[in-house]
Amino acid sequence: MRRAAQSLNVTQPAVSARIKGLEESLGVALFERRGAGLTLTKRGDMLVRYAEQFETLAEQVTATIIAPEGIERQLRLGVAETVAQSWLPDFVAALHQHFPKVGIEMNVDVSTNLREQLLDREIDLAVLLGPVSEASVANILLPGFEMAWYVAAGVTMPDDPAALIGAHPVITYARNTRPHRELKQALFDRVGPGVQVFTSSSLSACFRMVEAGLGVAALPRALGTDAERRGLLRTFDPGWLPVPLQFTASYVGDPKSHVVETAARLALEVAVRHGGR
Repeated sequence: MRRAAQSLNVTQPAVSARIKGLEESLGVALFERRGAGLTLTKRGDMLVRYAEQFETLAEQVTATIIAPEGIERQLRLGVAETVAQSWLPDFVAALHQHFPKVGIEMNVDVSTNLREQLLDREIDLAVLLGPVSEASVANILLPGFEMAWYVAAGVTMPDDPAALIGAHPVITYARNTRPHRELKQALFDRVGPGVQVFTSSSLSACFRMVEAGLGVAALPRALGTDAERRGLLRTFDPGWLPVPLQFTASYVGDPKSHVVETAARLALEVAVRHGGR
């Protein structure tokens, strides 16, 4: 009931009232109320199957009959910060141009949380470090983000740039993220266990800390170009790089949604135009 209320953007009592009204109008019980929760009755299960057929037909009408500019609904997006700081504005512009009457809700979060929100149906489309390995989820592979090692422009460069990693803390993504795990393992394998690591859930904060000379970092090259051009950061080559960040546009494929599937394809088109790897 709670998840249904979140998905419909209404209160839980409102969902209960809708179910009660539906049961009264049909004259049958759709749920058996037990201590552990609700269970569909036989007639409730039959109604679900009919509802799914209606939903499929409605999506076919949306996809083949209604003009894109006439479609009205809400689209809930969940986006990783790396994407939010790069091609998200172009993506939202493309969405609005294609579906001018579709309202867009955006949530920027770490990929671990976005995955859970997608599976709980709290968002419709997640642009995250993927893919999401669930049978119900469709994943569209997006261009990746190459990484680069950054240091503050004022830091003296040693003869061996690799020495910077041992001499300064390494600033990276939050602990519960894939980039953090992969970088920590690479540091252990290549440098040893003594490397000090600073973590942050904010990509912007990572760049600011490097600019302030608090450490070095391997961050997306596409996001560091401007600071490098302004003389705030410089790149260095220790002889290795973390693997590129690989994102997907992921959505629950059943029931099908023309708007969500189109949005995922638009995400791919915008990411490719943006010059992603």
